[in-house]
Amino acid sequence: MSMKIDVLTLFPAMFAGPLDESIIKRARESGLLDVRIHNLRDYAHDRHKTVDDRPFGGGPGMLLKPEPIFEAVEALRGEKTRVILLCPSGRPFNQAVARELALLDDLLLVTGHYEGFDERIREQLADDELSIGDYVLTNGALPAMVIVDAVTRLLPGVLGDDESSKDESFSRGLLEYPQYTRPAEFRDMKVPDMLLSGNHAEIARWRSEHARLRTQERRPDLL
Repeated sequence: MSMKIDVLTLFPAMFAGPLDESIIKRARESGLLDVRIHNLRDYAHDRHKTVDDRPFGGGPGMLLKPEPIFEAVEALRGEKTRVILLCPSGRPFNQAVARELALLDDLLLVTGHYEGFDERIREQLADDELSIGDYVLTNGALPAMVIVDAVTRLLPGVLGDDESSKDESFSRGLLEYPQYTRPAEFRDMKVPDMLLSGNHAEIARWRSEHARLRTQERRPDLL
């Protein structure tokens, strides 16, 4: 079963590299993911393809106008589409939200720019609003790429081994435990003996303990 993600943006060229590499590329080629990028200006019909205007009441910057976004969303939205605005005031995007979105069939990501959206867009079109962090970016293209990537790797079959995503950082509410590979000793730095013991029950306990210790040290807010 394929997930469909439409992205509405003023900067479609920004998506060319990230969507054509690595896991997302393989997911698209295998039919597990259908991503389509749409230029917001295609839905503006004046001579200058205007998508923004000054805010009523004054203030700096420009706001995205309702007309082109309403037309675009109404043209792209299907019965099962979840329309998501990407903006700094949205709820925080995290691994739990990524898992939530990965269960859906159809997403429409509407990327912000300038000073944001006319409020009528939020009130009438958005099913959700997401922010990838407490900082402001030039536009919503990068957040859209982050969300597409995080959601795609949770789709069944995308990683090859679906267990791969279950022990990653944040998957169980903790940061990931320390990991090592060959050689067992490098520049006098040795892999912990426990990981070489072959005792899988003890290794699991070691990993659980160190995941909690790392989380306590670096992200106590997660505990």
